[in-house]
Amino acid sequence: MQTSTPPSRRPALCLPHCREPAHPVADATAAVAAAVFHGRSTLSLCAVRLVAARLLGALTLLVLGGLAQAADRLQRMPNVLVILTDNQGAWTLGCYGNPDIRTPNIDRLAAEGILFEQAYACNPVCSPNRATLLTGLMPSQHGVHSYLVSGRLQIGPQARSTLAAFRSLGEILKEHGYVCGLVGKWHLGANLTPQEGFDDYWVTMPHGHTSTFYGAEVIEGGKIRREPGYLTDFWTDHAVRFLKQVAGGGRPFFLLLAYNGPYGLGRHLLRPARNRHARYYADKRLLSFPRRPPHPWLYNNREYLNNIQAIRRVAAETSGVDDGVGRVLATLEELRLRDRTVVVYLADQGWVGGQGGFWGMGDHTRPFTLRDGMLRIPMIWSQPGRIPPARRCGELVSIYDVPVTILDYCGLGQAWRDNRARPGRSLRSLLEGRADAGGHDAVYMEYQHVRAVRTRRWKYVYRYPSGPHELYDVSRDPDESQNLWDRLPKKRQALHEQLLRFFARYAEPRYDLWHGGSSQSRLLK
Repeated sequence: MQTSTPPSRRPALCLPHCREPAHPVADATAAVAAAVFHGRSTLSLCAVRLVAARLLGALTLLVLGGLAQAADRLQRMPNVLVILTDNQGAWTLGCYGNPDIRTPNIDRLAAEGILFEQAYACNPVCSPNRATLLTGLMPSQHGVHSYLVSGRLQIGPQARSTLAAFRSLGEILKEHGYVCGLVGKWHLGANLTPQEGFDDYWVTMPHGHTSTFYGAEVIEGGKIRREPGYLTDFWTDHAVRFLKQVAGGGRPFFLLLAYNGPYGLGRHLLRPARNRHARYYADKRLLSFPRRPPHPWLYNNREYLNNIQAIRRVAAETSGVDDGVGRVLATLEELRLRDRTVVVYLADQGWVGGQGGFWGMGDHTRPFTLRDGMLRIPMIWSQPGRIPPARRCGELVSIYDVPVTILDYCGLGQAWRDNRARPGRSLRSLLEGRADAGGHDAVYMEYQHVRAVRTRRWKYVYRYPSGPHELYDVSRDPDESQNLWDRLPKKRQALHEQLLRFFARYAEPRYDLWHGGSSQSRLLK
């Protein structure tokens, strides 16, 4: 039979005075619990004050400890600088073998890190790849199947973000304490409004195309104005300003520096360059640009093909971007941020300047094309001390690997939390030198109703619904000049089934153009 001590004889509440509790909140809480267990409806004023003081001190320690841990975690997370160029084939850079165009700063970046020799965009035009870079999704998942035209979704009463329904890289890094900034071309809608986590710094342009690099419209401070200076330098100036603002702030940063150069399209190509490289290229032949008769499929840009003025303009603008890369890297070093910053250099899509008799990208042909040169992009990753230097990687990789890799590299590999299937895989082990392989057996690309699969040996292109279709042995025919469609029916069937399986897994019905889906962006005809 259980008995209890009469209230008058219950032992007095004993609070420790001479030891440091193993857990302050637990000890203080135990004191209160003891009082309740022993039937006290009230505690002595001294005991109450002591318990309250211990609780307050314990909570303060926990809060300060948590803040210290959070601050330490943020200090250990790498800064992320993504330098994104516009309309740039990998072949235009010295580090990718170009003997004519001067790109010493990009070449040095490659020497300090890893260069991917077989990196591809998933679409031959800009907006779809920009959406993929930030969401990790294919165009048939995010619905941006072509570039956004002027006005409409970008500026004006119909303006809206094409990424509003999706989780994005900027949003996730912002949620985890990063200071996020966009400098340069956006081209994903609602350009006047900072979005997708980039609300710490937002300087962009009201449209996506480039007609001039001088006197161009920009968005700064939420307003549209004309920038009289050289636009490439304007973006670089803002990137440097952003870096100086965030230096020493105790938080990691994510800067998307999106140059709208070199941009090898448009009537400005027929005007001489005005930047600091114009004089150097004024008498150069630049034979790395093939001189070929126009391909029968070339629909636009025939006036630039084999045109030495256009060729020299592209070279000068490419070197102009390289100058900007050099200034930004120098600023990182000056601020002692270089070793703590992973720098990713890539283009939003490829570009050809004469190869195969083409100039531009896949939307400049009829029928639309997915040629290798229009999709092969530069991709360079560098962080001294973490990414071993002077390496070249021949693995097949895609732009859809980039956001997946960045989050994994930052320790946030599980942060998407949206239950969407993504085709990308993390390249972190490749970057850090812990693996020699890790790319894909095949990469996939699409433009509107055209889809393709590219393996190490084969390139298969299918135009829904009625062709013409293509099959190339790119290991022997890198220029894609010998269409083997009629000769190898078993191989084309196997690749067709592989293509169907991929899009059956990843295409969202709402945006699957092969099965009645729609597009957020206006489709070209």
